[in-house]
Amino acid sequence: AGSIVSYCLGITRIDPIHYKLLFERFLNPDRVSMPDIDIDFDDEGRDKVINYVAEKYGASKVAQIITFGTIGAKLAVRDVGRVLKLSQDEANRIAKLIPEKSGITLKEAINAVPELKDLTISGSEVIKKTFENALVLEGLMRHTSKHACGMIIGTDDLINLLPLCTAKDSKLPLTQYEGNMIQRIGLLKIDFLGLKTLTIMKDAIDTIYKRHNVKINVDSIPFTDKKTFELFQQGETIGTFQFESEGMRMYLKELKPTEIEDLIAMNALYRPGPMESINNYIRRKHGTEEISYPLPVLEQILNYTYGIMVYQEQIMQIAQKVGRFKLSDADHLRKVISKKVVSEMPKVREEFISGAIENGYQKEDAEKVFDVMEDFAKYGFNRSHAAAYSFIAFQTAYLKAHYPAEYMAAVLTHNLSDIKKITFYIDECRRQQIPVLRPDINESEANFTVTDQGAIRFGLAAIKGVGENAVA
Repeated sequence: AGSIVSYCLGITRIDPIHYKLLFERFLNPDRVSMPDIDIDFDDEGRDKVINYVAEKYGASKVAQIITFGTIGAKLAVRDVGRVLKLSQDEANRIAKLIPEKSGITLKEAINAVPELKDLTISGSEVIKKTFENALVLEGLMRHTSKHACGMIIGTDDLINLLPLCTAKDSKLPLTQYEGNMIQRIGLLKIDFLGLKTLTIMKDAIDTIYKRHNVKINVDSIPFTDKKTFELFQQGETIGTFQFESEGMRMYLKELKPTEIEDLIAMNALYRPGPMESINNYIRRKHGTEEISYPLPVLEQILNYTYGIMVYQEQIMQIAQKVGRFKLSDADHLRKVISKKVVSEMPKVREEFISGAIENGYQKEDAEKVFDVMEDFAKYGFNRSHAAAYSFIAFQTAYLKAHYPAEYMAAVLTHNLSDIKKITFYIDECRRQQIPVLRPDINESEANFTVTDQGAIRFGLAAIKGVGENAVA
């Protein structure tokens, strides 16, 4: 969304000049790799786009990307146990002792869990052998699969550029290199993502048109709509995009957002790390905490976030304003700080401070600004990303605020197979005083529908054990 060309072509709907999005965060002369292009389509339209690309550029120039599944700690124990004829119950019992921690290795698990350590010493011969082999096999490639959304487009037939293979569930070939390697040999990787929220919005808009004869264009919804902001202020955001978690709803009630900027900031701040700044943001918005800036000159960059550095783009602008960096160099500085590239840190610090001194700033002021930047850059979020997602969030909230039954029926329909979510969203409908009627063989369709009286009729396909074919 930081690209004005994308905006002019209608690829994105966000004016990057109005929303202070920097093109250099997307692409600049010093960037070695191609930018990572992610495009969200509605779930059901994604295959059409893939077919379109294959037709437009030629099927021989388009491929999907392979991914390699590796053997994790639990899987290593289960796989080896199966081969060594260890009973399934015993293999499962050992696997369950391994903590549910992302990326934990078997060695770490044995050191952390006394019971596992005992098994490696005093377990049966089969169990000892299971551990012995599992430790060797852990981390190796186990199987290949298809990347959920990555596509490769080449200027030449891909068979001349890299090894390909076939995939059983795809008409297009798969690359035999994974994503990072593909970019390193100079090919363009694009992610065509299927976003369920866009399908929900499309279905809700169709239902609204059928029931009320009102054709809604979500791209022309005013971002000043009072009813939508009231929904955010009351934390009534269950079923909306990005803003439905319990913690987020609690913060929204305290923040009482009044403009799209507040939503963009919350989208960026509500993540591990920057979360500690949310309360400062709320207090500063309501005037209960003084708004301060590391230097007075930074007010024009930080005024719309009340003096808090929230976005990567703000860090780049400060490097430009104070340290006289070109924006492309500022993007490099952002990367060095945020990724903690220890070897380059002294160099960028020195460049920033000497640029600031040449620019007329005192050395201690320059050091102070760099320290603040260094602190915030660890958590700084890409503003283009936050803005794009906040736009979609606002659109979903608008539909929920103005057409709650139609919107919630679409949300329920697109969670048909998850009984917990269906229960959760039905409770939300009842809380909003939208009746949810039981299944009825004469009235129900496969999906959740809205009756003439404005109630939601339960969809037959959501009943456990009743498939879509039987409903049809």
